[in-house]
Amino acid sequence: MRYELVIFDNDGVLVDSERLSNTILAGYLTELGHPTSYEDSLRDFMGAAVHRVHDLVRERTGQRLPAEFDEELHARVFAAFERELTPVEGAVEVIEKLAADAVPYCLASSGSHERIRVGHRKTGLDRLFPHRENGGGNVVFSAQDVDRGKPAPDLFLHAAARMGVAPERCAVVEDSPLGVRAALAAGMDVYAFTAMTPAGKLPGATGYFARMSELPGLLGRSVA
Repeated sequence: MRYELVIFDNDGVLVDSERLSNTILAGYLTELGHPTSYEDSLRDFMGAAVHRVHDLVRERTGQRLPAEFDEELHARVFAAFERELTPVEGAVEVIEKLAADAVPYCLASSGSHERIRVGHRKTGLDRLFPHRENGGGNVVFSAQDVDRGKPAPDLFLHAAARMGVAPERCAVVEDSPLGVRAALAAGMDVYAFTAMTPAGKLPGATGYFARMSELPGLLGRSVA
């Protein structure tokens, strides 16, 4: 494998959270007088940090979301995670294979560190992605760590720099248009997971796969 680092998105790639979180976000925005369907939420916010919700609502309506929006949204999402969240099928096996093959990996998510911790604790991924309070944190990066979230390249570049790997030696695993754009802007190869988003909406990716079990083969065939 020519890659010295594999960078994973979290929501929809490692944890099966996009359906839960976007259903909740759409419902909450609708409650607040901003009618939003599940499909609207996926289109506009999948793969984005929560500030994008504020920005788009203000841009489209001239109104600000309430001050408690973030706290209430996170509370609803975290409660759903505790009830229902599961890892993406095959994700654990892929990470374990990378570890067994001594291929460095990390996570770069638009979600907050708290959101990542809650999801990983529920799904058992915390043993593979140590968090700061467990003496780790060097492989877990959040949009909170940078000034600009996806589709800006900042988060992926930050993760690569912290891991000590040049961008051109990194492979990113993403499932959202914003994430693919961010990886390409960072000068990295990106492999697009099409379980929820068709390949046609993820242009420019190095490769595409619909099942996580296909990813190691794609990475392994990408030789210098």
